[in-house]
Amino acid sequence: MIHKQFRVPLLALTLSGVLFVLGNVVLFPTKDKKTVTSFMFPKEVPLPQWQFTANRPLPKPTKKIYRLIAQQHYQYIKNDKTNNLVLDIEMRYLMDGDVVQLLRDFTFISSSAVVRQREGVGYYGLGVEKQRAYLSACINSQGGSTFTNEQFHQNQYIHAIQPQRLLSWVLGHKRLQDKRCLWAHLSVPLKNSSPEVAYQVLENAWFSWYQWWKPRFPKS
Repeated sequence: MIHKQFRVPLLALTLSGVLFVLGNVVLFPTKDKKTVTSFMFPKEVPLPQWQFTANRPLPKPTKKIYRLIAQQHYQYIKNDKTNNLVLDIEMRYLMDGDVVQLLRDFTFISSSAVVRQREGVGYYGLGVEKQRAYLSACINSQGGSTFTNEQFHQNQYIHAIQPQRLLSWVLGHKRLQDKRCLWAHLSVPLKNSSPEVAYQVLENAWFSWYQWWKPRFPKS
């Protein structure tokens, strides 16, 4: 009986909060446009079972359609029983999480990817382009990794409506929706292996890569 007694006031309070947030977004849209601090990728990132060999800057995109903050290329090698495996990882820190579109604009990959999900990590996409197997995903500031635009925005929405974040946004401490993304693009040459074998190599590397980067997501 007690919980029914408080149901109506609670719903009214929730509705008032939602209307307040929507009103602020409409009337004060610039409130959520805080500047993003600069960021530099580390020269080397540890990756279990792989040996770091080199890093180099990535070429700047010809189209300035994205707010690209920083980018870096890492290369690793792994001694296999038959040959050496070379793993390339491209990291980009930007204000967009639609990995499907990012692949088209940055790497010119237009082939469809297989989307998978890993508990404790999130969604990621796997595919093959020009005899190279790749894995791509967006590491978010909150929540798991995402691949599609829908997954990215759903993740944003889920964390935007959290009471603590709403309060921080009202006080001007945080954005209501954090559109920042650490886009990770891993790839290995197929050579004589099947795509599924290459996918397993990429997934094992990705899970370790994600666990290292997640707690080190850039501060806003």
